[in-house]
Amino acid sequence: MADSPDRVDAFLTSLFALALAEFGDRPQILCAALALRYGRMSPVVWGLGLATLCNCLISAIAGAAIHKWISEDALQLFYALSLVLAGFGMVAWRRPVDLLENWRIGPFGTSFLGLFILQFGDKGQFVLAATAARTDMWAFAAAGGWIGVMMACVPAILFRQQLAEFVPMAAIRFAGGVGFVLVGAILALGAWGIF
Repeated sequence: MADSPDRVDAFLTSLFALALAEFGDRPQILCAALALRYGRMSPVVWGLGLATLCNCLISAIAGAAIHKWISEDALQLFYALSLVLAGFGMVAWRRPVDLLENWRIGPFGTSFLGLFILQFGDKGQFVLAATAARTDMWAFAAAGGWIGVMMACVPAILFRQQLAEFVPMAAIRFAGGVGFVLVGAILALGAWGIF
């Protein structure tokens, strides 16, 4: 099939970009806090899965709509800028996470609604929308993004605070952020015809 490389590109790019972008980020921290608070993993995993699926679909469908409106160079520039902004977001100071301690809607409701709100408009959503726009394969971008976020957040639910003790989160976030900025800058220069 002629478009098979684009499908693989959309899926893998979204998977790896979102797994890295969410690592050590606020959704991962909230997942661990909710698992600790409720002492039950499955409602938090289901809430995370549904919230992430909704956000990934919104992002990917929006990206597919953008694909029809702008040129290839503009799409590459949009993708490059999403990576640069995600990179800066990974190394910049972040506001503390609201652990939703006053929410009284149960573990699934709190997990779903809290994570949906937290992920909405986050850097991962922009990277996913830009990937879908660049490849015009929104379903594959959404699937890859969903798996990437789940790969980053489910270990936080399973291992809770022990994950931070054994994994150098700050170093991974810094290296990932620098990598995103560099790749985004190279792609932006290419879109402008400089590199």
